[in-house]
Amino acid sequence: MSAIYKSGQGYWVRTMSAYGLGAVVALGLAWLWKEFEGVTLFGLEPTYVRVGIMLLTAIVFGWVGWMIIGTRRRTVEFLIATEGEMRKVNWSSRREIELSTRAVIGLTILIALYCWVFDIVFASIFRWMTVLRTG
Repeated sequence: MSAIYKSGQGYWVRTMSAYGLGAVVALGLAWLWKEFEGVTLFGLEPTYVRVGIMLLTAIVFGWVGWMIIGTRRRTVEFLIATEGEMRKVNWSSRREIELSTRAVIGLTILIALYCWVFDIVFASIFRWMTVLRTG
């Protein structure tokens, strides 16, 4: 088996990428479990067939993930560079995020009210012009 390329670098990005891949594979395995309900191959019990297919799929995708996240040079270089860039990011404080969120919610409410009033005004004008029917 191939050794991990630049094993000491990009630990968190690789770990989270592996978790993400694992979550996607787990959801796919849950889907496969339902898809192969009642399927028999070579006279085997359906449960054995389902478990075998799931194990084979998990092994294949685990190996592909290992090759991509752990040993493929271009991907690993990208992940290491990504982690380096993420360390340079100036993350907002909790207070800044709360104030920004309140501003967005407030402006959204104001714009919704403006649109609602505009709708009422134009609906009244169109009813007066008999373009819209009352009722």
